[in-house]
Amino acid sequence: MSMGDMSRRAVLAMLGASAAGAAISPARAQQAPWSSGTGPAKTKAPPNATDCHHHIYSSRFKVDPNSTLRPGDASVADYRLLQKRIGTSRNVIVQPSTYGVYNDGLIEALNECGPTARGVAVVNTSVTDDELKRLQAAGVRGVRFNLATPGGATTMAMLEPVAKRIAPMGWHVQFNMSADMTLAAKDVLSRLPCEIVFDHLAHIPQPAGPNHPAFAAVVDLMQKGKAWVKLSGAYQDTKVGPPTYADTIPLAQAYVKAAPERLVWGSDWPHPSEQSKPALPDDAVLFDLLAQWAPDEAVRNRILVDNPAKLYGFS
Repeated sequence: MSMGDMSRRAVLAMLGASAAGAAISPARAQQAPWSSGTGPAKTKAPPNATDCHHHIYSSRFKVDPNSTLRPGDASVADYRLLQKRIGTSRNVIVQPSTYGVYNDGLIEALNECGPTARGVAVVNTSVTDDELKRLQAAGVRGVRFNLATPGGATTMAMLEPVAKRIAPMGWHVQFNMSADMTLAAKDVLSRLPCEIVFDHLAHIPQPAGPNHPAFAAVVDLMQKGKAWVKLSGAYQDTKVGPPTYADTIPLAQAYVKAAPERLVWGSDWPHPSEQSKPALPDDAVLFDLLAQWAPDEAVRNRILVDNPAKLYGFS
């Protein structure tokens, strides 16, 4: 099935739900595009629960010609449906590789979301001070280095120069890269003048999980107050797959045991890496997985509320 077919399918599903009106059940009314399933999450989200990793896509946004990942449109209005389904109320929009350093779409989405949203942009060494100020005013609090996707707009050679530019603003650098890349770059990461954030469980490969040497390297950075990890992307490196993603549980629990104060959670909606697959992830299942990763409610609420407030500057 093509991306266009999947996008049309999502739109038709939405139109059908609207036409049915009051006859639709509450669970069906909460269905969101680019997400399987219709039921709400079983785990109750606390007030100010934060989704710290999702994207917004639009055919109106300027595309980086070198990018290779081109998902279907996923609007702020679509994302609001997802929030209703899983119960989160704050969000962090991450600039995807599709748009490279063209952050106008990110700024537009942040303005539409309002004060409950923050952003992570993509910039390179040519970014101007005025552009950084514009991004700051829109709610951006970090920059992303996507080194795992071909055609990315940033390189490791840009890392230290960019980090020096953003450090005085209190921003962080977010990484989407393999575990082997993390190990190779550990010395560089340690000396950066700002904090760092690892996407998607730091892409620790399975079945090694917490026994992989990159896990120890990441935890060392976390415990030194240098790094954060996003408990997100359960489908990224799993060998077991849905609906249990069982091999992610020991890894995530090991992070929770080692440094619960350095963890945040993210949906990765609209799941750009999964859109070409036969079935999309069920976001209620992904949110409920957090209850297995962090069984203690107080710790889970810290991951969902307190840690994001500190990392992204929510009041």
